[in-house]
Amino acid sequence: MSDRFTETTSTSWFTRLSRSFVGIFVGLLLVLASVIGLFVNEGRAVKTAKALSEGAGIVVSLDAASVDPAAEGKLVHISGAVSPTSTPSDPGFAISAPGALRLVRNVEMYQWKEKTSSETRNKIGGGTETVTTYSYEKTWSQSRIDSASFKQASGHENPALPIESADFVADGANIGTYRLTQSQISSLGTLKAIQPDAKTGARVASAAGKLAASLSGDTYYSGNPTGPVVGDLRVSWKAAFASDASVIGRQSGNGIVAYKTSNGRELIMIRDGSLTALQMFEDAQKSNSTLTWILRAAGLAAMFAGFAMMLSILGVIGDVIPLIGRLVRSGTGLVAMFMTAIIGPLAIALGWIAYRPLAGLAILAGGAAIAWLVSRMARGHTAPDAVAPLR
Repeated sequence: MSDRFTETTSTSWFTRLSRSFVGIFVGLLLVLASVIGLFVNEGRAVKTAKALSEGAGIVVSLDAASVDPAAEGKLVHISGAVSPTSTPSDPGFAISAPGALRLVRNVEMYQWKEKTSSETRNKIGGGTETVTTYSYEKTWSQSRIDSASFKQASGHENPALPIESADFVADGANIGTYRLTQSQISSLGTLKAIQPDAKTGARVASAAGKLAASLSGDTYYSGNPTGPVVGDLRVSWKAAFASDASVIGRQSGNGIVAYKTSNGRELIMIRDGSLTALQMFEDAQKSNSTLTWILRAAGLAAMFAGFAMMLSILGVIGDVIPLIGRLVRSGTGLVAMFMTAIIGPLAIALGWIAYRPLAGLAILAGGAAIAWLVSRMARGHTAPDAVAPLR
């Protein structure tokens, strides 16, 4: 059976035109969603920043050696050595990790993976011809790849995954006299490999339906590690250990829960290592700023894609003559950029105006300046050379 399959399809100009009308509707929805998303993101960023500033001004650092009744209900910071209250274990394979906060079972199966690549060519009259190549390769994957959806499923079938990856977390942990819950410690610690024994190999073989399993390093293989076949498994374990941790939240008895600020935001931070309250709040402000810029970029990209989809019908019309279609698309791309430069900063500015009016007006002015520069660039590319008047 060949591991490469090529398919050629043709799309008529009328079909492309009808799809473009759908693209206008989808593009409009995408633009509206991006405007709302940009606005909401600015509100989220401002509210989070204000909550963090409020928290940094009222947090109280406590000695974790004893619970202070006077701090009940207040925003507190504790730091110290972490001691799990139970031992995480994987009952299916009788593996445990004393002293760890979490035990992770990692299962991968050797299986087929489909890769696709396409090349589309415009034809005279506005139609297109697309050549799609489907190739198949074998790879290790934690999740089962659905081979039924392959273009050429025959000969590339993936079996069911007999064992799955899993996490096993300790019941909780203590920092001095304070108790952390299971969910609070689930992300703490540094993962280190666990070396399984021979009995584990027999259990892996049994679960995989094989007679034996071979050990390579800290990983058990249900087949030959150097020559795996489709359906073979490799199973390994890692445990998360933490020496110290730092927590900020509301003191509730001997536990730490989320603290609600005056603007309704909840504050609870749990970090590896011995950190001061100031360090934790500074890191949280940086993370908030980074997330804000990531979401801004994503929103602006979605907006540009939406405008491009709305204008794509012009390129399809021009594709009756392919050269004209390419020229039209380059122009609509510039228009989509221009519209994004106007609407995007406007949506961001409206979000800031609702919470920080002066900063919002500054962003609005910056967006207007960018739009003006883009329009000048567009006129510079299209304006004809000036002709001197006749005397």
